[in-house]
Amino acid sequence: MVLTIDIGNTNITLGGFEGDNLKFVARLATVSTKTADEYAVLLLNVLSLHNVEKSQIMGAIISSVVPPLNAAMNKAVKSIYGIEAINVGPGIKTGINIHCDTPSSVGADLICACVAAHHIYGSPSLIVDMGTATKMMVVNDKGAFIGVSIIPGVRMGMQALAMGTAQLPQVSLDAPSMVVAKNTVDCVKSGVIYGNAALVDGMIDRICEEVGAVLPVYATGGLSAIIVPHCKHKITLDEHLVLKGLNILYKKNS
Repeated sequence: MVLTIDIGNTNITLGGFEGDNLKFVARLATVSTKTADEYAVLLLNVLSLHNVEKSQIMGAIISSVVPPLNAAMNKAVKSIYGIEAINVGPGIKTGINIHCDTPSSVGADLICACVAAHHIYGSPSLIVDMGTATKMMVVNDKGAFIGVSIIPGVRMGMQALAMGTAQLPQVSLDAPSMVVAKNTVDCVKSGVIYGNAALVDGMIDRICEEVGAVLPVYATGGLSAIIVPHCKHKITLDEHLVLKGLNILYKKNS
């Protein structure tokens, strides 16, 4: 089994692959001050919940957008499984070109999502990754990453709204029955759910107009399943695209 580890700003998402089959997905809170020993304990406990024995893990690969955790997670994997994890970064074989001003600055999670979309669905494509931030990436017809738009995420906007106002509350992420709502909680829910859906729809229109083509759209990330059903564009939901990209990259680089 290959252990895939996606270290995001809010969550660390773990996936276990046997071949192309995703056997389990688990999440830990991202805490940049935790030590390698603490993350080793968490990894062991979480994988045991999914009935994964230490002996089953034959390889590991890590993508991270939280540099302070990189060394700790690598050390945790080494101490538990006795293997050196592959890290997504400069020098790794991706199978796609990166057409940006500074290719080395492109986030590891973006690379993984684009690799997965290219290899699973083909190119061109527009990938929407809805996590701490909402990222909208474009892969051209030659399978090259040509750029991304980064937008404050759904929860980030919701938290800012509650913290920056005196009377607007934190709300759950479920859609109200009407866009023009009639009580404070539903009014905030309407803005968060339908507002972000409209944002995604509007950005899809702008991006397709800019590239001069109608692109197939794929959505991933922990919040995509909440927002995408309310979008008007046809969007294919693949919640674990980053983990799948990690598995593909492991095969290319192991």
